[in-house]
Amino acid sequence: MAAASTGPYRRERSLALRSSSSALYNNLAVLCPPCRAPAFGAVHGTTLSLLASEGPPRQLQARGGGSALSTPLLTQAAWCELPSRVLLVLTSQRGVQMYEADGSTMVFWHALDVPELPAEHSVFARGIAAVGGRFICVGEPGAWPGWWLWAGPAPADPPDPTGTSFGAVLVFDIPPKGTNVTLSEVLEQHRDPITDIAAERGQAPDGAGDLVTADDSGTLCLWSSGEEFTLLGKIPGSGCTCSSVALWNGIVAAGYGDGQIRLWEAGSGRIRAQVSAHARWIYALDLAPLTGKLLSGAEDSFVHVWKLSRNPDTDDIEMQHCHAECVTDTQVCGARFCDPAGDTFAVTGYDLSEILCYGPA
Repeated sequence: MAAASTGPYRRERSLALRSSSSALYNNLAVLCPPCRAPAFGAVHGTTLSLLASEGPPRQLQARGGGSALSTPLLTQAAWCELPSRVLLVLTSQRGVQMYEADGSTMVFWHALDVPELPAEHSVFARGIAAVGGRFICVGEPGAWPGWWLWAGPAPADPPDPTGTSFGAVLVFDIPPKGTNVTLSEVLEQHRDPITDIAAERGQAPDGAGDLVTADDSGTLCLWSSGEEFTLLGKIPGSGCTCSSVALWNGIVAAGYGDGQIRLWEAGSGRIRAQVSAHARWIYALDLAPLTGKLLSGAEDSFVHVWKLSRNPDTDDIEMQHCHAECVTDTQVCGARFCDPAGDTFAVTGYDLSEILCYGPA
């Protein structure tokens, strides 16, 4: 796979996957243990391919939720890092699976309340984030035509098969050890399927909250976590899907289906910057918490690295372009930094059977 780059990164190696990556938002999971090589995961159909920092490759299967049901499609996977433990979380058409970090042991299974829908429609969970030191949030449910899980972005105005389709956010309370995971709260502010969830990666200013949720209409909800989660504000969507979000030092970075990245002030909900970052649909965003670097990947085969900062004199939010990478003939569907400073990153793409790793030039 040829790649062209401009800037401070170069391709170092590629890691073979057992299966190619599906065309799903944020379809690359990365765990960066201290003093060890990163672990990677990418979804293909009903399975998650794991490349561990130690040990052989592993594949995890979606749980069906009943012997009479066919194996459901996975929709996302992410490692959730809490102060007391790290869990690997998988979402699917049928539920939420939580594993120990190496994927060896299932800790928890939550079945979705799946309504009776026509065969051509799918219900799925999507959006995963650890927040508040003890919670894991997962988006649930969304109902779209089943072909969308493979064909990419949903249509601008799809039919509502249930008449009450909306996106809720499930809040799970995670114990320091063991399997006594509980569903502590359900957040119901979105009227469209959840697309992504992100927790604060830096230091949140007063009043800014520590969680942002996004949906298919582009609406963003800002929350403060705690014994009870509090809605702090809502940024209305314009009808263009927000496919990926990140939150850093009170700045919400949101990637959209029109290829734009927009920066919002989490405390006030004001838009502070807007960049035509990609020529096609954005599939992935990630933030490096130590430096404020922002990584974006899209259908246009490009991956970009940006630098976010606040001007100390004006308090303006600034966004500087640092690097461009073209992964030739590849629809990028996953892009993640591999260290907290953003010195290394990894990329995968639709129908690509490898993970491409980049480091300092």
